[in-house]
Amino acid sequence: MTMTFDYNTTRKKLILSEYGRNVQNMVAYICTLETKEERNRHAQVVIDLMGFLNPHLRDVADFKHKLWDHLHVISDFKIDVDSPYPIPSPEMLHAKPETLKYPQNRIRYKHYGKTIELMIDKAKTIEDPERKQLMVQSIANFMKMAYVTWNKDTVADETIIADLKHLSNNELAVQENMNLNKVEFRPPPPASRLKNSNQNNKRPGGSNNNSRNNPGNNRQRNSNPGKRY
Repeated sequence: MTMTFDYNTTRKKLILSEYGRNVQNMVAYICTLETKEERNRHAQVVIDLMGFLNPHLRDVADFKHKLWDHLHVISDFKIDVDSPYPIPSPEMLHAKPETLKYPQNRIRYKHYGKTIELMIDKAKTIEDPERKQLMVQSIANFMKMAYVTWNKDTVADETIIADLKHLSNNELAVQENMNLNKVEFRPPPPASRLKNSNQNNKRPGGSNNNSRNNPGNNRQRNSNPGKRY
């Protein structure tokens, strides 16, 4: 007598593994029912079971619609039931997303980023001189902050002003004798200094510390010396 074992490699592929093989077998059984009334009744039971097996879907907007779509997917779009939602098509399931368009523009100063170039182009179109100058000053302050952030070093205002002129093709300039916001790079302290400072901040434990912090305890002990032998 030879025994045969039922391995997963000999079974049909699980279409949606998060629901398990039992749900897939139930859906396959529903497809074999003769009347639509029976199929609808059994399909509603399976929908409730699918929602119970995946409670996280309740956090998804319109999760019932998602469950019915999964029911059609598990049946390989062969189940014939009265779905309360539009029946999905296999083309929608296998549709490929559109290719993302990545920007191919070259950034002249990477530590300033592409946003600075867009802000400079916007500032060129401002007609009001006072508003334009405020915009230029804000751009220069942002450039100084970005420079210090990425280069980890201090920078002179002249360098920022020169970069601003270069990026704007000499169309924008900061007013003379105007200082930009003070931005400095502060390197973190060495590990040894941090370790020493942490040790100094620790308070030594023991009775001496308690005596120093609570002198009343000493007075209470001295007032009741007790018997001496």
